Amino acid sequence: MLALLHTSPLHVPVFDALCDEDHPGLELVHFVHEDLLIRARADGPHAVAGAVRAVLVQAVAGGAAAVLCTCSSIGGVAEAAAEEVGVPVLRVDRPMAAAAVAFGPRVVVVATSESTFGPTVALVEEEARRAGLPADVLTLFVDGAWALFQAGDTEGYVRSVADAVDSVPGDSADAIILAQASMAPAQPLTTTAVPVLSSPRPGLAAGAAVSRATDAG
Repeated sequence: MLALLHTSPLHVPVFDALCDEDHPGLELVHFVHEDLLIRARADGPHAVAGAVRAVLVQAVAGGAAAVLCTCSSIGGVAEAAAEEVGVPVLRVDRPMAAAAVAFGPRVVVVATSESTFGPTVALVEEEARRAGLPADVLTLFVDGAWALFQAGDTEGYVRSVADAVDSVPGDSADAIILAQASMAPAQPLTTTAVPVLSSPRPGLAAGAAVSRATDAG
């Protein structure tokens, strides 16, 4: 069983659909804690480290073989607790970051929540170092988009993200990453020739592989 830690209930059907498409038979259990992102945005990710760890412990007690954190703002905090909770804990955006640096050093991180930039930029730089590659990370904030998301205007949110991505000059980036899982629906709407990467599908694939390997072991 793979547990997923979300900070928005909107992620639940997205990951359920991906699971049905790509990983039939994999059991998912969802933990939704919107308050974690609210607190992380206000006080920083480390302010919620204890609360995140408590959710992970709860997931493990319920039988989870691994946990996938789908929130990029708190993914690093969740990942750091893996040894303490005793099962693999993955952040959904790590496979995306690894793929991005393989395209070239100029990676543009697009986000709708400013709290995402610190953890995501650090992750891209970490993956570049791990691969022995250079990284020149730039950031692009989609101003006003998060308010649309909170108001339930998913269509407006996704459109604003796609428009922001297409505003990036094609000769200034080797890859563009959509830093939050909520931004993934914007990926097919973009028209830029620069590779645009999102996290849910590759992140779930990584979580599924680890969960099944742990169950098999």
